[in-house]
Amino acid sequence: MDKPNIVVEVVYALADKHKLLRLSVPYGTTVRQAALQSGMQAHFPALDLHNSPLGIFGKAVSKPDERVLEEGERVEIYRPLIADPKEVRKQRAAKAAQAKADSSGE
Repeated sequence: MDKPNIVVEVVYALADKHKLLRLSVPYGTTVRQAALQSGMQAHFPALDLHNSPLGIFGKAVSKPDERVLEEGERVEIYRPLIADPKEVRKQRAAKAAQAKADSSGE
């Protein structure tokens, strides 16, 4: 007996625009397959769904081509990182320390 379709959501966001799509997919659909089937590229033409990092409910999925979705899950399409978050934090801390040193030295 065939399993019924399941309903999932696929979401993508930029700083100024976001889109959430609900779709019905066959039971057994993977995270990557749902992203590809969502039609999200019609809304974001520069989006590369074949290589984008993906997650479910805020948790990155290391193997989106293997992870099978369950009813009600939300697939999140992540943007590639422009800067290393650790490096950004280091720079911000150094800048704050310098500002504190400058203000206390007056």
